[in-house]
Amino acid sequence: MEKMLSLIVPVYNEEEVLNVSFEKMDAEMKKIGYPYEIIYINDGSRDGSMKILRAIAKDNPQVKVRSFSRNFGHQTAVTCGMDAARGDALIIIDVDLQDPPEVIADMVKAWENGADIAYGKRLKRKGETVFKKFTAFMYYRVLKSMSASAIPLDTGDFRLIDRKVADVFLRMREHNRFLRGMSGWMGFEAVPIEYVRNERYAGKTKYTLKKMLRLASDGIVGFSDRPLTLCGEFGTGLLVLDFLGLIALIVLACLKVPFPAWLWALVGMVALNGITLLFMSLQGMYLNRMYDELKARPLYIVAEELNMEK
Repeated sequence: MEKMLSLIVPVYNEEEVLNVSFEKMDAEMKKIGYPYEIIYINDGSRDGSMKILRAIAKDNPQVKVRSFSRNFGHQTAVTCGMDAARGDALIIIDVDLQDPPEVIADMVKAWENGADIAYGKRLKRKGETVFKKFTAFMYYRVLKSMSASAIPLDTGDFRLIDRKVADVFLRMREHNRFLRGMSGWMGFEAVPIEYVRNERYAGKTKYTLKKMLRLASDGIVGFSDRPLTLCGEFGTGLLVLDFLGLIALIVLACLKVPFPAWLWALVGMVALNGITLLFMSLQGMYLNRMYDELKARPLYIVAEELNMEK
């Protein structure tokens, strides 16, 4: 049976770019040669996006549309597209043409060569402010340093995933979703596809600073226990400094060198704060274990089976 591709495209107030975007994406999918479907998820758009999607779907049977009752967010929209996808490989791409549809063919080639995930790695970001480039640069590096999972630098959600990877995604039903972190946590074979990110074809970015910060917090909190363990590290550091300070005061007292009496009180306060931080870290360790259990992720993932009875 011939394999099939599913292209998942979240849409939020994108009436200015939808028609051009569809033409480019549809043309690229035709060139690849596999049967395909294009799944649009209307994420509560308040402009004319849904009207345009109805017209596109009417004339193109390969197009499927799901429309939310309100805006649930980009990550949830992608998940909805995965739920609906029937393909052997799923490609996630934004509608604004910043991620070039031409790169999809390279991702498919990597998949044909055995990659479970082929993710887009940005070499350059055109049309973005210095502030956006700087914050993105810093965020990915902070996230990588804090995360226990391998999250590649300078990547977004533009990627191809094999059906078995998608099936694991769909078993992970946590509400605060960070797809690229979830992808890194799985550990499947992932191949980078380098490209230059374009300017938006039309309209403005829908990722406001507030949404960017929310996604950043989901990535750090969902895939790192470092915020919980930092208290312990600070507490340990304070206690070490306090111990050195205490030794210094004892030496000064033995040598009868005069010093303010309030330094004894300062040493005591620092010791108390250090102990408090250590106990907060201990509480954080318990909370982290509870959080891992509440996420209800699968305990393990089978990437391949040979000669197993069904």
